[in-house]
Amino acid sequence: MAITTSRPASLPPPAARFLAPLVILLAALPKPLSALEASDPFATRAITPPRPALDLTATEKAYLPCQALPSDTPYGVLEVVDLALCKNPTTREIWAIARLQAAEVGVAQAQFLPAIDGQLAVNRLHGKSRSATPRNASLTLSWLLVDFGARSANLEVARQLLSAASATLDATVQSVFLSALQSYFNTQAARAAVTAALESEKASRESLTAAEVRYRVGSGTPADRLQAQTAWSQATLNRIRSEGVLRNALGRLAKVMGLDANHPLRLDDIPKTLPDSGFDRDVAALISEARRRRPEMQAAAAELKAAEAGIDYARAAGRPTISLSGGPQWEHLDGLSGQGNSIGLSVQLPIFSGFNTTYQIRAAEARSEVQAARLENTRQQVALEVWENYQSLSTATQTIRSSADLLSSAEQSERVALGRYKAGVGNILDVLNAQSALAAARLQRIQAMLDWQVSRAALARSIGALDSSLLLSVSAEPNARKP
Repeated sequence: MAITTSRPASLPPPAARFLAPLVILLAALPKPLSALEASDPFATRAITPPRPALDLTATEKAYLPCQALPSDTPYGVLEVVDLALCKNPTTREIWAIARLQAAEVGVAQAQFLPAIDGQLAVNRLHGKSRSATPRNASLTLSWLLVDFGARSANLEVARQLLSAASATLDATVQSVFLSALQSYFNTQAARAAVTAALESEKASRESLTAAEVRYRVGSGTPADRLQAQTAWSQATLNRIRSEGVLRNALGRLAKVMGLDANHPLRLDDIPKTLPDSGFDRDVAALISEARRRRPEMQAAAAELKAAEAGIDYARAAGRPTISLSGGPQWEHLDGLSGQGNSIGLSVQLPIFSGFNTTYQIRAAEARSEVQAARLENTRQQVALEVWENYQSLSTATQTIRSSADLLSSAEQSERVALGRYKAGVGNILDVLNAQSALAAARLQRIQAMLDWQVSRAALARSIGALDSSLLLSVSAEPNARKP
């Protein structure tokens, strides 16, 4: 029995002359490459979606560095959203998936080109009475000429999946955009709640001082002083709780921005923004616009087209193929050398595959029906989101106007009640009730304003129109930064 082992061996001159150009070519390639490849011959980078970032080119605003700011620099809404889009792991993950799918388009295009493979073998054969060292080398070209549409269908699948991945990236960017806005406004609400709690605590302390003064001069009762003391203690407790809520909100905001929860954050003050009528349109028109613009609709439509192309691919997989192959060969054994060339045309005729093709086609058709149903479900879901967010914005618009009247009347009521009590004609319960109503009115006013901002952003997201232009109306001028 012969035993085959491999070991380095020198090649005779004919083999060296044959393989020298191949060795030189391989040595000239970049080290990471293991085959005859170029950097990007199919230009897949041109069809790869860009890295998610806030686009401010049309606004001519300050440069945003896409990195955490110094600890003493306050964040505006522009910086918050920009950092979230750049550093949030969700956007990085979806962007990587889009780049992966763009590379798959290149893989599908590569199937249309021939493949060239080189082979070099040096073996040592040992037998009972003799040994030999056969050497052989070959260079083979193989090219699939005709496959009746299988490669074209596969390429169409890859292209449609890239379109779906790009649309999914857009949808994810808008989702992270909205999430950053919601976290930003929630943090601002928590921050404002602390301010309101401090004001309530200050007012309660003032009431306690007034009660103590009246008690010392004999016009007040111990019950008044105890009630005022209780109200002040309750206000202090509310302030402490509000500060804890603010710290948690800052941690959640840092997480959305792709930072550690303990990263120190300072926020700009929010300029007062009055409700506008930018989305005051017929809701049916908004739904139609959303179905045209929403990236989820585009992704679902592209996935349906990819599934339909998959049916063509499944059908073509059961058809004949015609391939071309050829190339030079060299062999040396026992001092005898031989060279030759070969070329051939092969036809592969699938006759029976165990009904594999039949069920592959049925599976592809079923996947197409699944995607069609998902497209219709997405279409209905888009309409529902527009409807709900439109109603939420309408309610928030009315609430923000009513809260202004509520706050004004509560402030007047608190001033009158406290003035009457200091003058000795009122009672402490009226003062405490007025102060409690004022604290609630302040919170409702702040929450109404921030809810309106979030509702407007949510409606813009449901239409597919959430972009930097929405931020400019709620942000102060960003700090000038140079790259």
